[in-house]
Amino acid sequence: MPRVLRIINRLNLGGPTYNAAYLSKYLSSDYETLLVSGMKDEAEESSEFIVKQLGLTPVYLPDMYRELNPFKDFRTYRELRKIIDKFKPDIVHTHAAKAGAVGRLAASHAGVKGIVHTFHGHVFHSYFGKSKTKLFIKIEQYLARRTHKIITLSEKQKKDLTEKYRIAPPDKFVIIPLGFDLRRFTENQAWKRKTFREQYGLDDTTMAVGIIGRLVPVKNHRLFLNAIKEVTKLYNGKVRAFLIGDGELRQELEDYCRLLGLCFNNDDVKENNPVTFCGWRKDVDVCLAGLDVVALTSNNEGTPVSLIEAQAAGKPIVSTNVGGIEDVVSKSDYVRLSPPGNTKEFTKNLLSVIDAVANNRLQGSTFVSEILNKYSYERLCRDMENLYNTILNR
Repeated sequence: MPRVLRIINRLNLGGPTYNAAYLSKYLSSDYETLLVSGMKDEAEESSEFIVKQLGLTPVYLPDMYRELNPFKDFRTYRELRKIIDKFKPDIVHTHAAKAGAVGRLAASHAGVKGIVHTFHGHVFHSYFGKSKTKLFIKIEQYLARRTHKIITLSEKQKKDLTEKYRIAPPDKFVIIPLGFDLRRFTENQAWKRKTFREQYGLDDTTMAVGIIGRLVPVKNHRLFLNAIKEVTKLYNGKVRAFLIGDGELRQELEDYCRLLGLCFNNDDVKENNPVTFCGWRKDVDVCLAGLDVVALTSNNEGTPVSLIEAQAAGKPIVSTNVGGIEDVVSKSDYVRLSPPGNTKEFTKNLLSVIDAVANNRLQGSTFVSEILNKYSYERLCRDMENLYNTILNR
């Protein structure tokens, strides 16, 4: 029976955790899988509940964190070598940057037959300065030579990595989209909508706009708040905005609301203010049922899970057009894209969608079944098994 050692950066809320968890749980019984994880940052919400619900027990690497630390990273490398020597995997599959760097080095030095890496996104744009970005590109180019197959989540992501950043030649890449269990976003929506809207005192005429994700610079929540400020002035009706998530910029964004004159409240204070900071919520299906529009304002994205989940829930989307977003969203009236950082265009799109929802001009979601099929965990596992079989049967 082939053995797969799956290594992930950390168990924080997001697509990589779901991807690694579903593959570890639902891959064919022809494979034996061991899931290994690093440690999340203190500011991040844990997604350990996901693996526990699936009955998985990961092995944790206590020195593997997102940030670079030569001493801890070397200790992580040595620990991975021990795990590889004991588990004897036929394939080592790494997910995201830190796990990809340390894990691929350990697997390569141990002579593992198949080494696979998944880019869940990349840090080559809107994260660091030019010098640091160039260094990371060089590191990834070096690691790619020690990798048998590199997985991207979309065609756009593959094109960036092969043509723009020249990480490796195209024949080393394979496109395998993420996979989830999206059924909860289609079930009991009326009850979930009622629950969310009662919690925040929303009547039937109030338009609820939500943005879901970490409060970090690359997500550019200032653009979202700028747009909300304009919408509250221009829209002839009631609009409330919900920031679902948390992170290092929480205080800064609260201060920015004050600067804009946007009254806000936190999740534990039920006031009818234009902006609410909800913090982390595990019941995203309830949140999406209660929202009328889902927004995304990022400067860079890989495959944004929040937009996949929003479409599964049948919600219209207003987003910046970056990274792999065009490959994720459907081509329909439910989706409006604008250039990154363009407040005027984003606000125009947001106003248009809010008005369409309020006046029932967006009836019925024709793309829900397409999203459910395209991003199912069953499809993900089939695709991955085909790739593993190809590598092992070389």
